[in-house]
Amino acid sequence: MAFRRPYRLDLGRLMLAGTAAWIAIVLRMSRSETTDAQSPLRVGRGGSGGTSLEVDRGRLATTPAAIGAGGWSDILRRTYSESIEDRLPTVAAGITFFGLLALFPAVTAIVSLYGLFTDPATVRDHLFALSFMLPAGAFQIVEDQISRIVTQGSEALTVKLLIGLGIALWGANAGMKALIDGLNVAYEETEKRGFVMLNALSLALTLAALTVVMLAMFTVTVAPAAIATLKLSDTMIVLVRALRWVVMAAVLMIGLSVLYRFGPSRENAKWRWVTWGSAVASVLWIMVSVGLSAYLSNFADYNATYGSLGAAIALMMWIWLSSCAVLFGAELNAEMEHQTAIDTTTGPDLPMGLRGATMADTLGQ
Repeated sequence: MAFRRPYRLDLGRLMLAGTAAWIAIVLRMSRSETTDAQSPLRVGRGGSGGTSLEVDRGRLATTPAAIGAGGWSDILRRTYSESIEDRLPTVAAGITFFGLLALFPAVTAIVSLYGLFTDPATVRDHLFALSFMLPAGAFQIVEDQISRIVTQGSEALTVKLLIGLGIALWGANAGMKALIDGLNVAYEETEKRGFVMLNALSLALTLAALTVVMLAMFTVTVAPAAIATLKLSDTMIVLVRALRWVVMAAVLMIGLSVLYRFGPSRENAKWRWVTWGSAVASVLWIMVSVGLSAYLSNFADYNATYGSLGAAIALMMWIWLSSCAVLFGAELNAEMEHQTAIDTTTGPDLPMGLRGATMADTLGQ
């Protein structure tokens, strides 16, 4: 089935505007007062030997909103330097490899799960609503896989719900485990969970990620249906179209926050210390997705350079840039925790050295 690609520029503007509005709401809600409680200091990566509490730099901050300009200067400087030291692009390349291997099992799982709620044949049309986020030609790879699965019929899909779905989730699980390993690098942690615990967590996060994709598909497709059914004014139509991108950005941010909180092998961070990084990662992901798609559509022709592999190369570039955005958000979250002496982990407040998280147990310079 041939589709005409949606107009990119207007959708990109709507997404960026909607995302900015959502982030402003999240950051506003996260503001709270700092505490005067003192806490022993230890110096971590990029740290110094001083033990004075610098309130203006956010050393007593209980939320990122309480960190001053000087503290944010420290955070951004360390985030940049640690992204280089942790070889973020190289780690993202490893995630890209396993992510590409997990792509087709993930598509199979999405179609199978979609069959629980609606006709699985409609998943292609619904996924097409998100295709403008992919580079030109890359969606064709996904569409071909969907067509092969759907043509097997609903009976085959029922069998997949019992057997094939589990196999598909296990295949997609490889990409999630690679991403978890990348988060451990960003948070300066080593994997301490056993085989069973790690795979159980990875499978749960994989299922959550697939759910986020399905929610995003539902969000961008329900608005046109509502507009077609309801007699809305032109102003309301514009608002509904913009609101769906705000909702999709919110779903993406929530998904990334869950990943940042539970992915690294450490004591869980409080939600307030992961939402900022998820907001930044969401904006970066939207920007690189729209930007790469526009670049390949207007300036570069991978098919001319790589021939029949052009679409696959473009898809790999998109996965790599997306992985870089997610890892950068993790680096930012880690350095925000590294800036304060106050306990950023869940549970009762503990002194440094007893919190079970490298970034919470040390203080950056």
